[in-house]
Amino acid sequence: MLTIPNALTLLRAAGIPVFLFLTWQERYSWAVLTLMVAGATDYFDGKLARALNQESRLGELLDPAVDRLYIATVLIAMFITGAIPIWVLVAIIARDLILGALLLAMKRFGLPPFKVTYLGKAATFNLLYALPMLLLTFSTLDEISTFAFIFGWAFAGWGIGLYLWTGAQYARTGLRELRTR
Repeated sequence: MLTIPNALTLLRAAGIPVFLFLTWQERYSWAVLTLMVAGATDYFDGKLARALNQESRLGELLDPAVDRLYIATVLIAMFITGAIPIWVLVAIIARDLILGALLLAMKRFGLPPFKVTYLGKAATFNLLYALPMLLLTFSTLDEISTFAFIFGWAFAGWGIGLYLWTGAQYARTGLRELRTR
């Protein structure tokens, strides 16, 4: 089960406590670098799994779980630092909690978890790029801070919108599956 893609996903998971430590120490540039590495591993684990024919059930479950943990951890840390408002934190975490409860119900009835869609990956991609940029708004260089604010919120707008949209799509699919059971 330890394939190259799964190893990349585990590496991404190991970055969560690193990110928290760096944020707590107010080393925002290093925290952003940690998120950039996480974003790259998220991209490459799927590409490599398909290219090397190393797709696995573990990878199908582990990859989105690590994505959700990263997003929740980063959102909470960024709310505490003041980089994002409470509504962003609540909207994204509420979506994941609702889908998590739905997944538990689906599992109880022997249904498989959601298939990750292209739009779902795009939503995560946008959030994984938006959040580091929003963290860079704490940069001491005004040019970087302004650039990060503009592009960070642009990616965040698309990411949040897609995240909620795909959440509704996954929920609709899950509820339909539960009704047929």
